[in-house]
Amino acid sequence: MSYRQGRFWQPDVTVATLAMDGDRLLCVEERVGGKLVINQPAGHLEPDETLVDAAIRETLEETGWTVRLTAFVGAYQWKAETGRHYLRFAFAGEPVCHDPGRDLDDGIVRALWLSPAELQEAGARHRSPLVWRTASDFLAGRRFPLSMLNQLPDAP
Repeated sequence: MSYRQGRFWQPDVTVATLAMDGDRLLCVEERVGGKLVINQPAGHLEPDETLVDAAIRETLEETGWTVRLTAFVGAYQWKAETGRHYLRFAFAGEPVCHDPGRDLDDGIVRALWLSPAELQEAGARHRSPLVWRTASDFLAGRRFPLSMLNQLPDAP
């Protein structure tokens, strides 16, 4: 257990999916704090959910795309200006099918496909530095087997 300023501390655990169609990356445009920002399909891990299941769910909820995860890209730790700490688990995925009629999560304006150059050029609009860092690792071929992530059985 870790304490900070006399209180229990734990980071926000998030997942993100990096999926490509040809030479374009799946991204989302979303409203955060009154700004229109770009991110990967990403979101928080929910109770009783595996990291893999969370990444698949968040991608569908934010983009309408069903993906098949193929690899683990990495784990990233970041402290936001607000003081919140994030631990992001990033995955490589392949688009399987799209439901264009699906309602997207609140705050999501649209899903879009961007070339790596377009994503990099939009750096001022990235939701956080995690967007380009995870994308650049993915584009450089960083891949680990999904079996790296161990899901232990629940305690009796």
